[in-house]
Amino acid sequence: MRNVTVAAIAVAGLAFSAVSADAKSCFRKGAIGEAGSKAGAQFQVDEALLQAVDWGAWAAWMASGSTPGYTFGPRSYSCKQGGGLGWTCRGQATICKL
Repeated sequence: MRNVTVAAIAVAGLAFSAVSADAKSCFRKGAIGEAGSKAGAQFQVDEALLQAVDWGAWAAWMASGSTPGYTFGPRSYSCKQGGGLGWTCRGQATICKL
């Protein structure tokens, strides 16, 4: 069930993401995450944001907390309790290619 949920959230994050590139190769992304805790839902948002840009950066972030080749700017979240898994967060970040 968790794998299906994570996959659905990743797809939702890709569908929700809005891309706008500037001269520095920066992208403003948005994503949605759901989990049993607020922190877990925010984590799901972070994952979907990185997956929407580069799966390699996501894998590195999962393994070491770093995003080689990218800056992963501060994230902003809007979270609400309730719904299917407990918490739903919508988040945004600016991600730049170095």
